[in-house]
Amino acid sequence: MESKATARYIRIAPRKMCLVADLVRGKKVNQALHILHFTPKRSALVVEKLIRSALANMMNREEARNLNADDAVVHEIRVNEGTTWKRWSPRAMGRATRIRKRTSYLHVTLSV
Repeated sequence: MESKATARYIRIAPRKMCLVADLVRGKKVNQALHILHFTPKRSALVVEKLIRSALANMMNREEARNLNADDAVVHEIRVNEGTTWKRWSPRAMGRATRIRKRTSYLHVTLSV
């Protein structure tokens, strides 16, 4: 059985979020949540919250009445590049420089 959860428009660059996603890929859910709780990165909080959401999605299903949450595994975790916010910063002699504020899409799939 699988369950999914998705978070979009997360205001963290995908390159930074991939570092945290690689820590928990393929781990059991309890172990992944323990790792994320003690990871000092800002994206660890977002990933932890989304894994908890996917676990709640799994436990609220009709077929999951006799399942144990300890058996769930982070089957797939993907970080994709979201939309990029474009801003301008003033520079010398009337010029401007583009500032790209990157966002991420995070997809989590748990399986038993």
